[in-house]
Amino acid sequence: MVAIDPTLLNVLLIAISGTLICAAVHFIPVGGAPAAMAQATGIGTGTVELAAGSGLVGLITASYMYASEPTAQVYLVMAAGAMGSMVMLASTMLAGGLIYAYGVAVPFASAQVKKDPITGQRQDTFVSKGTQGQGIPTVCFVSGVIGAALGGIGGALIYYVLVGIYSPLITTSAAAVAGVFTMGVFYVNSVIPSYGVGGTIEGFHDPKFRRVIGKDVLTSFVISLLCGVVAVMIAGGMVA
Repeated sequence: MVAIDPTLLNVLLIAISGTLICAAVHFIPVGGAPAAMAQATGIGTGTVELAAGSGLVGLITASYMYASEPTAQVYLVMAAGAMGSMVMLASTMLAGGLIYAYGVAVPFASAQVKKDPITGQRQDTFVSKGTQGQGIPTVCFVSGVIGAALGGIGGALIYYVLVGIYSPLITTSAAAVAGVFTMGVFYVNSVIPSYGVGGTIEGFHDPKFRRVIGKDVLTSFVISLLCGVVAVMIAGGMVA
């Protein structure tokens, strides 16, 4: 079995984590300004806010898990990150759904698919004329929760790797430095999809999902790889 250099492994893990964060954004129903006016499905804000918001909550839960149990296995830290992100985004979508239903009085319907892939219910007859749909249909909600889980896992893994790198060098500040760097990777990888998505996306059922995710993920991997190299170089500077 070929042994992998620990430094190279850390760089690759950070690259994979960043790619997961980028991929996660495509699952989240981003509605932007049109959704805020109930003219499109999804949450009425952009990719950066949704990805960073859900991811940072996952980062908090992951860091709490690591702080309370430093010997915890990486999969437990990742699970904690996923759970935090999922709860945060599910709560956001639930609150948004309540506003759509009881505040704006619109039915939840997608214009991208005739039937909801999850419930099988017909949607095209409920789409308001001149809109791309409205509300947060079941498939959008499920897709958003999946995206939140991926983003939480990606953020938790970056944090776990960076704490492992920095702890021997700056024991008291390792968690803070790892957290700030992870936030930076989150923002970088939540901006990349904004160019591919180009406004709104409903989730994995949206035709735009298959069209843009490949290019965005490849771009994210390259950028995240550079972030991994920078993280290792920072550690090298601490040693020097």
